[in-house]
Amino acid sequence: MLIPKKTKHRKWQKGRSRYRQTETRGTILSYGSYGLKAKTGAWVNSRQLEAARRAISNSLDRAGKVWIRVFPDKPVTKRPPETTMGGGKGAVDHYVFPVKAGRILFEIDGVTVVQAKRALELAGHKLPVRTRFVSK
Repeated sequence: MLIPKKTKHRKWQKGRSRYRQTETRGTILSYGSYGLKAKTGAWVNSRQLEAARRAISNSLDRAGKVWIRVFPDKPVTKRPPETTMGGGKGAVDHYVFPVKAGRILFEIDGVTVVQAKRALELAGHKLPVRTRFVSK
């Protein structure tokens, strides 16, 4: 799974919800000819990204090249079950990437349009955001 090797701060604050906003960075295809673009916003965790990546690579029979355009670097903490209030913030449980609408999540090159569309459609089912297929 994708986790950062080193972080400046081990625990982050949650931050304001910015799901209604649209993305300004990472909105156009940079590497491949086909991509998967987010239509809504949500936190995408490393397990979901890995499941989507595996769906793409299995669908393409390891042909072509795949780029993951996002990296989960935001730590999410969780308290143990049946713990009373107080005692501070919980330990880091997993890492997420806050996706906004318009962000390109995956890119593919070296395959046909039909193969790319099918692979990215399968990957989109693994993610908590609504997605659409884009091409150059």
